Amino acid sequence: MLLDTPEAQTGWQAQPFVLADADGREFSLADLQGENGLLIAFICNHCPYVQAIVDRFAADADTLQSEGINVVAINSNDYRYVPADSPPMMKKFAARHRFSFPYLVDADQSVGRAYGAVCTPDFFGFNADGELQYRGRLDDARMGNAANRKTELLDAMRQIAATGKGPAVQNASIGCSIKWS
Repeated sequence: MLLDTPEAQTGWQAQPFVLADADGREFSLADLQGENGLLIAFICNHCPYVQAIVDRFAADADTLQSEGINVVAINSNDYRYVPADSPPMMKKFAARHRFSFPYLVDADQSVGRAYGAVCTPDFFGFNADGELQYRGRLDDARMGNAANRKTELLDAMRQIAATGKGPAVQNASIGCSIKWS
């Protein structure tokens, strides 16, 4: 089912969590918070919307990390329902797309629910104080040609790093619904 993300309600504090990657290494929100902010991306492996943007997302993540903004991806899909989203498949997906950031398993879906994630991809940008300042799409290319894309997420995270505040205009992300158990 295709969904749009709700309008961002900025200012709320990032909810603490501890999640593991496909190898069992645990990461907490405190471990992940970057000097200039944190981008949390709810994604999965099988979604055609994620597949269409994943390489652009990974490249933008590399840029953000080089600027002191940490990035983490979280898979909240019920992988018992969608085996393509299982931890072993997540590990392969991350390697194939050269993720330079943790890709975490939200097996009980508590983090996705706490953040109000609704679709994949669903991007949440937090400032250095852990306050939500962006909830929107990666860029304006969506499923199409990205040659002349407007890098909305990258630009928003840079603004957040510089000012602590996100842009006034934020365009909703679209994607497949999270597969809840």
